[in-house]
Amino acid sequence: MAISLGFGPADLARCRFAYSPVFETLAAVRVATGPDGPGQHHRRWLEDVRSRQRTLDLRPLTLLQPRRGYTPDFLAPPPLAPSSDIEAELTRIAATPAPVVRAEIEMSLRETPGAEASDLGRLLLGDPADVLSFLTNLVRAAWRALVEPVWPRVRALLEADIAYRSRRLAEGGLDHLFADLNQTLRWTGDTLVRDPGGDEHVELAGRGVLLMPSVFKWEEAIVITQPPWQPTVSYPARGLGGLWQPTHGSPAAALERLLGRTRATLLAALQEPTSTTWLAHRHALAPSTVSEHIKVLREAGLVVGERHRHEIRYRRTRTGSALVRGGD
Repeated sequence: MAISLGFGPADLARCRFAYSPVFETLAAVRVATGPDGPGQHHRRWLEDVRSRQRTLDLRPLTLLQPRRGYTPDFLAPPPLAPSSDIEAELTRIAATPAPVVRAEIEMSLRETPGAEASDLGRLLLGDPADVLSFLTNLVRAAWRALVEPVWPRVRALLEADIAYRSRRLAEGGLDHLFADLNQTLRWTGDTLVRDPGGDEHVELAGRGVLLMPSVFKWEEAIVITQPPWQPTVSYPARGLGGLWQPTHGSPAAALERLLGRTRATLLAALQEPTSTTWLAHRHALAPSTVSEHIKVLREAGLVVGERHRHEIRYRRTRTGSALVRGGD
């Protein structure tokens, strides 16, 4: 049993990357409330957020995310841009028409025997406007408790993954990109197969595919083919094994003491060739500030600049990479 996506010539030009704070929040709820625990990747994170999690009743979000089955699309609308902020996504959720809210909740509850007749099910089948407001606020509360405190670290990992995958795509096309995206995926030259999966084949027919790395969807790649989503593949981001490692006494902490926090952060961020504009946006710094710090790092032999079309992109030198790794 497998699900497959058939690519045509037009689809090759319509592959894009994105990540979503709301998608990560719902996935974090699944990890935090799942019966099998968070797995080896997220135990440290779960220990840190456990006290905040206890202040929330996450059962409505858990009920609407069956382990195998339909989750309402309005709770995590497909990202429209490569990145978004949580309030923009919550605004989209809050604008969902009432008939859509009711229909998608009914569809989701049918996935769990007895859910519609339960007290919680009846609550979720109440007035759609009230239910939508309740769920929007619950997603916001889950974000603040589970994800917002670690979002800079999570976002950095997602952006590093996208930079790596984009470079793979540029260097070798889809053959190169899909070669190591996830062990459950294989590329046949014009078809992407997710095995195991559902028994379904979908021709993309010019729609292309959205590739979405995730930190909290850590178990496996998933394929979404139903509207309103563009055909989407969500996959575990690279580097999950070290995501929650403490930084005290680590090479990262030592680098910060050596260079100062901002220069250490910028040097560590240069895992892939990156422009000063992108660095400024990612780290909420003025472009002139980033340029000044990059100039110092370049003069110290820690980074070099390379022209890429109309812009200069900077990458670490071997010396810079050795400093980030702690001299290994």
